[in-house]
Amino acid sequence: MSAMDDLKEAFAGESQANRKYLAFAKKADEEGYAQVAKLFRAAADAETVHALNHLKAMKGIATTDQNLVQAIDGETAEFMSMYPKMIEDAKAEGEKDAQQSFTWANAVEKIHAGLYEKAKDNLGNNPDVVYYVCQRCGNTVENEAPENCPICGAPKSMFKKVD
Repeated sequence: MSAMDDLKEAFAGESQANRKYLAFAKKADEEGYAQVAKLFRAAADAETVHALNHLKAMKGIATTDQNLVQAIDGETAEFMSMYPKMIEDAKAEGEKDAQQSFTWANAVEKIHAGLYEKAKDNLGNNPDVVYYVCQRCGNTVENEAPENCPICGAPKSMFKKVD
């Protein structure tokens, strides 16, 4: 295996650890273990540092214009190829929770690709927009959260403003 392959594997592992530890922190908070939650958040932050260092070593960060192209390509591949296959696999296996998760993600990836396209088209002239993210399905909307999420049906209260 090459150093580049190792960097890609390490980046993926550290990125996954970050997300997993944040989920563990949320659960610890819910169960009343504030100190353990803080530890999970600290470790998650450290994993982010590792992941970003690996990404930098891979020369994985370019100009904003190039990064937008890469983001558009990635999101498009997810909703065109990756998630449709995963949805079918989950359906064939009767894994309803997985099917729902993949279906929601697939719908949102289309939205992300469109938002990135819009940002790229207006690069250098981007209007000031507020984004809201549905905490159930990840739907990402501009300016104001809807009364109900059009993807998962969650109420407006489930949308988090992104600063």
